[in-house]
Amino acid sequence: MEKEELLKEVDKKVAACRKCPLYKTATNPVPGNGNFEAEIIFIGEAPGFHEDQRGIPFCGAAGKLLDRLLSSIGLDRSKVYVANMLKHRPPNNRDPSLEEMEACREYLDEQIKIINPKAIVTLGRFSMVKFYPFGKISADHGKGKIVEYNGRKYIFIPMYHPAAALRAGAVDAQLREDFIKMPEEIKRLEKIINGVVEVPIKQEEEKEEQLGLI
Repeated sequence: MEKEELLKEVDKKVAACRKCPLYKTATNPVPGNGNFEAEIIFIGEAPGFHEDQRGIPFCGAAGKLLDRLLSSIGLDRSKVYVANMLKHRPPNNRDPSLEEMEACREYLDEQIKIINPKAIVTLGRFSMVKFYPFGKISADHGKGKIVEYNGRKYIFIPMYHPAAALRAGAVDAQLREDFIKMPEEIKRLEKIINGVVEVPIKQEEEKEEQLGLI
C-alpha cells in the first residue's frame, strides 16, 4: 500500500478513536496533513479552536506564523507534513494530559513510520519531551540532535511553539532565528548520520603547513 493510502487509514482510525474523552467535546478530528513524502515533519501539541473547526492542523494565527517561518527558508506546506501530539482539541485549549498523549501516541507513531522523514521538528515543550524526555525548551530550542525512536534514527530539532511567539516578542525573535539556522543544522546532522566527519578548518591548515615543510 502506498504512503498516501496508509496515512488515510490512520486518518480513519483517528476519526473513529474513542480511547479518551476528547472526542466528545471536539468538533472535528485533526489527524495531520501535508506531503506524505516529506523530509521534515513538524509536530505541535494539540489542535486549537480554528483547527478543531476545520480539521486541519496549524490553520489559525499560529499556523499563519508557521507558514511565514517556512517561507523564510524557502519551504511551504506542500513540502512538509504537519501534525500534533493530540488529534482532538482539549477543552479551552488546556495543556494535553499524559493520558491523552498516550492515547494518541500510536497514531503519531504510525504517521512518522509511514512518512519516514529525515528530520522531526517539534513545536513546543510537550512534543519535545516525546523524543527528548529530559530536555528543556528554553535551553535546547534550535539545537539539532540525532535521536533514535522506535528503532530508527532521526534528525531532531526542538523549537518554540508559534503560539508562544505570538505572545512574546523575544520568543518570536528566537523562533525566527532558529528557523533560519534549521537547514544548516539538518545538513550538519545528516553528514553525521551518513558517517561523514568533517575535518575542522584548523586541522586542514596545519596539514597544509606540514606539507609545505616537506
